[in-house]
Amino acid sequence: MGRVGVLLLNLGGPEKLEDVRPFLFNLFSDPEIIRLPVTWLQKPLAWFISTSRYKKSQENYKQIGGGSPLRRITEEQARALEAKLEEKGQPAKIYVGMRYWYPFTEDAIAEIKKDKIEHLVILPLYPQFSISTSGSSFRVLEGLWEEDAALGDKVNYSLISSWYDRPGYLQAMADLIAKELDKYENPNDVHLFFSAHGVPVSYVEEAGDPYQREIEACTSLIVQTLNRPNAHTLAYQSRVGPVEWLQPYTEDALQELGEKNINDVLVVPISFVSEHIETLQEIDIEYREVAEEAGIHNFRRVPALDTHPGFINDLAELTIESLNNPSQKFADVVRPSERLKMYPQERWEMGITTSAEVWNGRFAMLGFIALLFELFSGKGILHAIGIL
Repeated sequence: MGRVGVLLLNLGGPEKLEDVRPFLFNLFSDPEIIRLPVTWLQKPLAWFISTSRYKKSQENYKQIGGGSPLRRITEEQARALEAKLEEKGQPAKIYVGMRYWYPFTEDAIAEIKKDKIEHLVILPLYPQFSISTSGSSFRVLEGLWEEDAALGDKVNYSLISSWYDRPGYLQAMADLIAKELDKYENPNDVHLFFSAHGVPVSYVEEAGDPYQREIEACTSLIVQTLNRPNAHTLAYQSRVGPVEWLQPYTEDALQELGEKNINDVLVVPISFVSEHIETLQEIDIEYREVAEEAGIHNFRRVPALDTHPGFINDLAELTIESLNNPSQKFADVVRPSERLKMYPQERWEMGITTSAEVWNGRFAMLGFIALLFELFSGKGILHAIGIL
């Protein structure tokens, strides 16, 4: 088959406190994270958000040791996958490409070219597809392929868009959940609380993002695989800004469970396969406090998969299947139909329509940010005319 490579895609994270601000700038510079009607606003907005938020974010990273463990864990997953593929008789070199921090996706592609890889499996470490995660990385890769004819001529790639329904992945998740459940005095009475990263509702309703559908299906499949009598809830965390995000929100759902006098809660981080800021700080610290205030005093979390043997074995099987049956290409995923709209978006409308309401929310957000900027800097139109 020739030289084989596997590109693992992930978000990336600041490894030191001084990395936080530039990491946030890279994150909010992505039009798939904040969609604006005009592209020239993207970087000024990213600068403002990263400047105003980085100190608070630094405090959060201090609570988990001063930086994100995501790169270290992803590289451990890469080494484990490489060893498992070798064991299965399919040697391959594994590369790590992060979207917003080192090693960047572009750096990984440069290494792939230098190593003269002929067959490449592109494997996002996001079980469920979203425009804002896998889709954003695919868009970057599509641009690199379009800019460099050598990539198209010499690297035959196969793209895996999502894998949330893989039996091996589902069994690995069920194993972790069962292990934690059995630590409770009454395992069958524990409420399973699936917490997924949220996305704006407009991504699903306006842009056709399949993320919510895949998260809901994944939750049901994990519960079926677990085969326990526990009640369960699915909620969404990590929302930012004034626009509406997928609901129920994690904090609201925890409060509702507390009102029902449910004391034993086990959180399952369903959209994360590695420990990082959203598991170690947001769930373990912030949501634990929410749970305590709601009267939930036995609050625990299922650990992320990291290098769970069953999970790594399933990734190896998925890689081999993709090599033997080349599947999707960038165009199939990034622009498969009118249903899925990656950036730049479709023409927007004025008037009382669903898309107009989405844009009204975005413009309101921009106005709110402009007001914050004036309060933050002491300069601007409102100061000039004497209102502030």
